[in-house]
Amino acid sequence: MTSPLAAALSFFLLLATPAFAAEMVMFEQPGCAWCKRFNEEVAPAWPNTEQGQRAPLRRVNIHEPLPEDLADIPVERFTPTFVLVDEGREIARLRGYPGDQFFWALVDEMLAKLEP
Repeated sequence: MTSPLAAALSFFLLLATPAFAAEMVMFEQPGCAWCKRFNEEVAPAWPNTEQGQRAPLRRVNIHEPLPEDLADIPVERFTPTFVLVDEGREIARLRGYPGDQFFWALVDEMLAKLEP
């Protein structure tokens, strides 16, 4: 049986440890017609899907400073570019938005590369 002190210590250590989880980073820029189309066709549903639960969408404007935790992820000028990141490293990349029919299948292929 775990003592209350050990349980409390474990809880505080858990809080102090950074939580790394998979995320789908969308590199975008203002005026991008394909980004707009993605925003209309997929973005509203993303958080409610299994894919969105597994890898929440994170948006990064390519014209703004890159967040520190993405410093090792190459940024392209082509938008949108979707990069599946897990524990700070790139797992898979999708350049462009091929429309909602193909997008979901390609995202499933990307997510299949994650550790179970």
